[in-house]
Amino acid sequence: MIHISQTQKIRAGSWSLEALLTCPAAIISGSLKSGKYELADACKGCYALGGNYRYPNVKAPRIANRQDWKRDDWVDDMVEELDSHRYFRWFDSGDCYDLRLAKKILAVMAATPHCRHWFPTRQHKFPKFMKVLNNMESLTNVAVRLSSDSVLGGILTTSLPNTTIIPTPEYLTPEMSLCNAWANDGKCGKCRDCWDSDIKTIAYVAHGRTMTKVIKIKLLEVA
Repeated sequence: MIHISQTQKIRAGSWSLEALLTCPAAIISGSLKSGKYELADACKGCYALGGNYRYPNVKAPRIANRQDWKRDDWVDDMVEELDSHRYFRWFDSGDCYDLRLAKKILAVMAATPHCRHWFPTRQHKFPKFMKVLNNMESLTNVAVRLSSDSVLGGILTTSLPNTTIIPTPEYLTPEMSLCNAWANDGKCGKCRDCWDSDIKTIAYVAHGRTMTKVIKIKLLEVA
C-alpha cells in the first residue's frame, strides 16, 4: 500500500522513511548497531528525529514504506498515485538507503513527466549511487539536491543542484539562493525553488534548539 505524507510546509506530497535508520550517509563514524556513532553536523539537529515525527501515527507509514517499496508492483502503484500530483518531494524524512530503491524511484520519475520531483539526498557520498543520481537529474522534471554536511554554509563541489545550512542570512554568499521559509513561519508558500535545477545551491537558515547548539560548537571550533 502506498503511503504518501501531505507536508503542509511545502504544500506537496512526499514519500518518506524512518530518519536515521535509513540514513547511512548521516553517520560519519561508528555504527547504529553498536549504539556508538557520530552524526554529520547537519544531521545532529534533524527535525525528523523529534517533534511530531515521534508520534506512532506519523512513524507507522514510514515504517511500512521501508518494506512496501520492495514489492514487484510498487513502481506501477507509485505512478498511479502520482497521477494527480504536480509537485512531489521524496524523503521529508529518511534517505534513499538502498540502490534498488533509487533505481525504482528513477523509474517512477521517468514515468511521471507531468510531475516535478525534488529528491534531496546524502547518498552521493557512496560512489555506487552517482550513476542513478545523474540519470535522475538528466530528466527535465527532476531536481536532485545533494545535501552538504556543513552548518556554516559549506558548499559541495558538484555540478548537481545542492543545499547547505547557514547560521543566519548574513552567511549567504553570491553562490547561494536563500530559502525564505525561515522568514515565513517555516512555510514555503508559493516558492518552488527546490524543484528548479537551474538554482544550483539553496541555503537553509538553521532553526531549532539542537541545531543552534551544534552551530555554536562549530563556530568555537573555527574561531
